[in-house]
Amino acid sequence: MLLAIAIVLAFLVLPSPLGLLMVAVAAVVEVGEVVAWKRWLSRYRIRTGAEGLIGMPVVIVEPVDPTGRARVRGELWNVRSSTPLAVGAAARVRRVDGLVLDLEPAPDGPAGPPAAGG
Repeated sequence: MLLAIAIVLAFLVLPSPLGLLMVAVAAVVEVGEVVAWKRWLSRYRIRTGAEGLIGMPVVIVEPVDPTGRARVRGELWNVRSSTPLAVGAAARVRRVDGLVLDLEPAPDGPAGPPAAGG
């Protein structure tokens, strides 16, 4: 935005050498801003889709032996696990297979209350 304003001022208002200098300074500021934002945002990795579910905590709402249902982020999912899991047990998503989540028991013990909804 700063570069666009500098270009308009260079053509319509400012004399030639000063206008070119302002465009050059605005270009340097814009490049610096892009570099700063890229460095700042590189800390935050956005995870969406199936890979975003892996490792998420789940709460079992129907017994899993070997299939059942669980709540993840407030949504009910069909799940399966090689280890039987009781209602209210805590588990984590190991992998996603279509619309079925493969679970593993959570190493950190029981989960809190199930999330509201559904």
